[in-house]
Amino acid sequence: MKYKAVVFDMDGTLLDTLADLADAMNRVLAEHGFATHPVDAYRHFVGSGANRLVARALPADRQDEDLRALCLQSFLREYEAGWRNKTCLYEGVPELLDALAARKIPMAVLTNKPQAFAELCMREFLSRWDFTLTLGQMPGVAVKPDPAGPRQVIRHLGVQPEEILYLGDTDVDMFTAVNAGMYPVGVLWGFRPERELLDAGAAVILRHPMELVSLLD
Repeated sequence: MKYKAVVFDMDGTLLDTLADLADAMNRVLAEHGFATHPVDAYRHFVGSGANRLVARALPADRQDEDLRALCLQSFLREYEAGWRNKTCLYEGVPELLDALAARKIPMAVLTNKPQAFAELCMREFLSRWDFTLTLGQMPGVAVKPDPAGPRQVIRHLGVQPEEILYLGDTDVDMFTAVNAGMYPVGVLWGFRPERELLDAGAAVILRHPMELVSLLD
């Protein structure tokens, strides 16, 4: 099949955001007197939106709703102060985006990152490329893997779901692609291991961004 569009996850797929997310949440934990986590632990905390990140980082015996809500607001404040301190594009991503642009392949971003931060990251790191749409976490739109957000992106692209390659680095991304009928492509330069991606339905695994180009030929 000839694929006509590419949809990307953001964190762990286009951008290495892990250290900035971890630093922000660790500052919140320290502020409340809780133990902090090593950066690598956040590979398994992120991916399902800011609410779940906070819940996963808090101690198991401190999951009351009021505390989680307070820590979420603190996390958003801390992340706003440091969202671009260590974040960068993954090696090979600029070359891939250049190749897709040269082929005039429509591109979009579908992420569980809060919409305001997704837009900031797009302007800071990805503004040289033309993305049709950036859809992040926002009120009224269920987070991935719910198919509502993907369907909105698909409608905006104007192609059939099976004509879209969806790239992501977590099981949530693979479930998202499968639920929406897109072709699920797992990437290994992000936050999660190959086995997780395959178990969640990845049809193909990429070890370097430029490997995607072969799927378009």
